[in-house]
Amino acid sequence: MKPLAHRTLADLARRHNAPVMYLQLGEVPAVVISSRDAAREVLKTHDTVFASRPMSLSMRATANEGLGIAFSPYGRRWRHLRKMCTVELLSAARVRSLRAVREDEAARLVAAVAAECRRGGAGARVNVSARVAAFVADSVLRAILGERFSRRDEFLQVLEEGLRSIKPGTSLGDMFPSSRLLRAISGTFSKDREFHRKIGELVNCAIDQHRDRRERSTNTTGGDGDKDLMGVLLRIEQEEGDDPDFQLDTGTLKAVILDLFGGGSETTGTTLLWSISELMRNPTVMQRAQEEVRHVLQGKERVDEDDLTSLKFLRLVIMETLRLHAPTPLLMPRECTERCNISGFDVPQGALVLVNAWWMGRDPTYWDQPEEFKPERFEQAPYSNMDFRGTDFEYIPFGAGRRMCPAIAFAEANMELALASLLYHFDWKLPSGGELDMEEEMGITVRRKRDLYLCPTIIHAPTKERERLGAAKKNEDEKWNRASELYRNFTGNSSISQEKCRNGEKFPHSKQALRLHASTPLLMPRECTERCNISGFDVPQGALLLVNAW
Repeated sequence: MKPLAHRTLADLARRHNAPVMYLQLGEVPAVVISSRDAAREVLKTHDTVFASRPMSLSMRATANEGLGIAFSPYGRRWRHLRKMCTVELLSAARVRSLRAVREDEAARLVAAVAAECRRGGAGARVNVSARVAAFVADSVLRAILGERFSRRDEFLQVLEEGLRSIKPGTSLGDMFPSSRLLRAISGTFSKDREFHRKIGELVNCAIDQHRDRRERSTNTTGGDGDKDLMGVLLRIEQEEGDDPDFQLDTGTLKAVILDLFGGGSETTGTTLLWSISELMRNPTVMQRAQEEVRHVLQGKERVDEDDLTSLKFLRLVIMETLRLHAPTPLLMPRECTERCNISGFDVPQGALVLVNAWWMGRDPTYWDQPEEFKPERFEQAPYSNMDFRGTDFEYIPFGAGRRMCPAIAFAEANMELALASLLYHFDWKLPSGGELDMEEEMGITVRRKRDLYLCPTIIHAPTKERERLGAAKKNEDEKWNRASELYRNFTGNSSISQEKCRNGEKFPHSKQALRLHASTPLLMPRECTERCNISGFDVPQGALLLVNAW
């Protein structure tokens, strides 16, 4: 099978007029769904039969043995996890509570792009892919942790390498699970395990960092632990520690955090970059989107989430992007748990089931001019009442039914805010003036194969304070990473002992922090117990003495 499996499978289904297609992928029986009606039967009519996930060897390695919400087998434990996500972690109220984080990171994104413009002068090339990736990662990490992760850059590097190289379910070892030889030849299983080891160690570090901060906050201020998603998870861990039906242990905690990050970041970043790419290819659509944003904002300093409700066309741009570029084109795989008839075809028990959402979004049976990027199609019948929340089965970029992505609202808020900000503050053009490269690359999502470089022109400059933050962000991150690396090198990634702490010269960043921010700026007051001369001045007995250490 070619690297872009969704295209290959769409060609096969079209050539053989096969809305339900059986394939033998090595030792694995697979069924591919390529029509709206068949998808409705799988994802709605017989949803419980197809509600479980298959567990290939690579999926076990990358998905924490199915401990998280995404790959957990269907059953009581999965229902508990799903309820936790929809009620506690990803409810509309919870997403709204994280608004300040999203707005702050969107402002930082704008400031960082503006700083690059000023440094590079006219025609400066900006790596939009890198900027969008940093925005999405920081937004999601702050939503989860409540602060910037001390090992942020290392986390992003490991994640980026994993997302590009890992393709669960497509290796020879997955197709021939009984063959140790093919597992060894493919090498993917060892790569998957190494990714799981690295990312697991980093997530452990993030959990420890948050627990330490939570304990300090509770001890000093009785702080609110529910200000971020990690705090919610740690509270649930304490509350449900004795529940016999569900244990939120460390393994499950790690798996849920990775699911939150994967669901909230990779999909968002991929869709944002495809949206910008399509707008660059369609200048008339770009003009209309920018005119709407600038008309609604009327010269405001920055975009906030109150503005998004008025940006109707911008939302259609994202909807059209999701139609043409479903982030997970074959959706998350499902497993048939009992023999079932779909559109007159028998699906055997144990079969791997793939739903080609990418093809259904481009099928001319359902769409007029399906290969054209036309957001305005959603303003007119028969598309005007369509949505991507799983009710219109020709348009299911996030899936449908019980296993539908629970993080839609979370991802949607980030996508709309970032895109509106970039269109409001900048005009954009291609560096060479030529045709934009739109080549795809298959990973966990289908993303751009090469980074997107564009030349922005500042139209609405960010405030000086925001621009200062953007210009200083790289330097700030470098200092933070140096301090983190110094700590890890000194402690060997272990806890700090009193013996290690005696050598204060090993922590210059800590010394600088104490110099600038003395915890007790006037020290503890003292009393003069007898008349005394200090630097030529007589201090009377009984005087209160304050030493201004700050």
